[in-house]
Amino acid sequence: MKSVDHLLSIYKSVHLNKNNIITHFIGIPLILWSAALVFATVTFDVAGVSTNLMQVLAVVIFAYYLVLDIKLGLVAIALIAPIWLHAQSVVEMQSPYLIAAIVFVIGWLFQFIGHFYEKAKPAFFDDLKQLLIGPLFLVAEVCFALGLFNKLEKQVTAKALELRKKMTTE
Repeated sequence: MKSVDHLLSIYKSVHLNKNNIITHFIGIPLILWSAALVFATVTFDVAGVSTNLMQVLAVVIFAYYLVLDIKLGLVAIALIAPIWLHAQSVVEMQSPYLIAAIVFVIGWLFQFIGHFYEKAKPAFFDDLKQLLIGPLFLVAEVCFALGLFNKLEKQVTAKALELRKKMTTE
């Protein structure tokens, strides 16, 4: 498995423009919320316990984040879980699929507007796993802005700049 600094570096290599990063702070939470809303509508029982697809995916994704980096993973859980829990709380509203679709499209519009500023394709075009890294990247950026994980920030930024340089020379 690739290290958290490597995965974040790949993501950051096409997210160096501040305008792009700002649009991602809007787009990614909207996409997470809308996907969680749809996944929360898929309910089933496991050993007599009622659950839904969103809860199962949340456990898997959060476990992945914790395996990548325990401290960053814990911060990710604290910041991302409320988005998913809110989506789950509105499952019973009228037309959840229509609302999710509209929010999803708006979220992706922000993403692609950001990449217009960046003048680089989204990271997931080359590696679908980067779709899972996007939310973790935002968490890391918040932590870096707060002065946390300085060593990780330096590693990620240095590798990202190196990767971006390779992209522009090819």
